[in-house]
Amino acid sequence: MATKKKPPEWKMRVSFDLDEVLFVSPVDHKTEPPLRFPFNLIFRERLRLGTPLLISELQKRGYEVWIYTSSYRSQGYIRSLFKHYGVKLDGIINAQRHLAEVQRDRTESLPQKLPSHYGISLHVDDEIVVVNYGKAYGFNVYQLDAQDDDWAEKILARAAEISRKEKIFAHMQEVLNSEATSRPAES
Repeated sequence: MATKKKPPEWKMRVSFDLDEVLFVSPVDHKTEPPLRFPFNLIFRERLRLGTPLLISELQKRGYEVWIYTSSYRSQGYIRSLFKHYGVKLDGIINAQRHLAEVQRDRTESLPQKLPSHYGISLHVDDEIVVVNYGKAYGFNVYQLDAQDDDWAEKILARAAEISRKEKIFAHMQEVLNSEATSRPAES
C-alpha cells in the first residue's frame, strides 16, 4: 500500500533587493569585512554589516530568504558571492528572470518588482517607487536605505508580524473551507 506524501510545509518568503540594501558603500554604511584575496577581486560588492547573520536567523525561524533585484547580475554570480559569506539563498530573481516570468510579452509595463508573483510575503527595498508599487499591487515592502544599526531587528519584527497575520488568515480559510464542505447540500 502506497503511503500518501505529506505536502511540503508552507514557508514564508522574505526577499531583499541588492543595491543600496544588502550591497552598500563602506563610505556611508557599516559593512562586513571584504572577502579575502582573490575573491575580493571577483566580488567587489560589500555586504551591509549583519547581512549573513540576519539571513541565517530568518532561515532558523523557518523563513525562505530570496534575492529580488532589478540588476542584471547572473544568478550564479549572486549565489556564489553569498556562498563566500556562508549564506545559502533559497531563491534568486534578477532582471532577466523578472522580465521572462513576470513582464513576458505584455505590452503594458508592470512594476520592476512584483514579489507577490513569487509568493514573497515581505520584500526589503530602498526605493520609494517599490514601496508605492507595494501599496498599489498589494505586497508588503519594508523600506531600508540609510545606515541603521537596528535594521536586522526591525526586519525580523516585521517578518514575524506578517507571519502571524498570514497564519491567522490561513487558519480562517481552513475553518471556512471545512464548514463549507461539512454542510449538507440544500435541495
